[in-house]
Amino acid sequence: MTQTRKTTRLKTLIEAPELLVMPGAYDALSAMLIEDAGFDAVQASGFGLAASHLGLPDIGILGFREMLDRTRVMANAVSIPLMADGDTGFGDAATTWHVVREFEAAGAAGINLEDQIMPKRCGHFVGKTVIAMEEMIGKLRAAADARQDKDFVINARTDALQPLGVDEAIRRGNAYADAGATLIFVDGIETRDDVKRIIAEISAPVSINMVEGGRTPLFSFAELAELGAARVSCPVTTILAAMKGVQQALASLKTTGSPGAAPELLAGFDEIKERLSTPRFDALGSDFAE
Repeated sequence: MTQTRKTTRLKTLIEAPELLVMPGAYDALSAMLIEDAGFDAVQASGFGLAASHLGLPDIGILGFREMLDRTRVMANAVSIPLMADGDTGFGDAATTWHVVREFEAAGAAGINLEDQIMPKRCGHFVGKTVIAMEEMIGKLRAAADARQDKDFVINARTDALQPLGVDEAIRRGNAYADAGATLIFVDGIETRDDVKRIIAEISAPVSINMVEGGRTPLFSFAELAELGAARVSCPVTTILAAMKGVQQALASLKTTGSPGAAPELLAGFDEIKERLSTPRFDALGSDFAE
């Protein structure tokens, strides 16, 4: 039986009446753990990739090829669809066309593209500025033309709310949907009423971003489903958990002076070897040894 393409699976999940929950991954192992936890799709987190790879904030320093290479590894590490973070398309409409073609070839099932001026900033940072709506429409038309699989998801993100207000964010969301976007993502929403308005007034599937400690009020998944959101991403949950867990384990190591003094803070070594398929590779080595 032919397996459904990841692109088609992701698009179907977005268009389904149920809310799609997509945690963010910052490396291959975190993507694998998201799949293990039972989620149907994963979001490549630009914030998480900048933090884990460079130790720097998400302010446009991580380059296209760095993002592409890490996305390819994550996409190939899981059987569920992964949506890439394409930032601003890393340039103009022509660059965006190339970026979409490359991320699709790398195994991503979709891509985020945003209307910020380069260098971009995390959606929950201050100081964001946006390009003209018409320029972003051109980028999205280029993105739609570039995809070779018609089900490859284009998630059009607007950061217009902070500098230009909610009315402009809604106007852009509807225009981006008309330009060929599969999904509309308004980032940095600051009030519960604006979340409700955006979902209600954009005539396309809407994605909401839930960042623990960010600018957007936190909703339960049940609340977002009732409001009619198509997707919710939780882009930093995994890297916040990783940072806290590592801090606690290192504090224990420093304080006790004894490795393994707090086993409750650590996964088992056998557990991680199993998750990384170590026994399978050991068997392959034996099978092909002379």
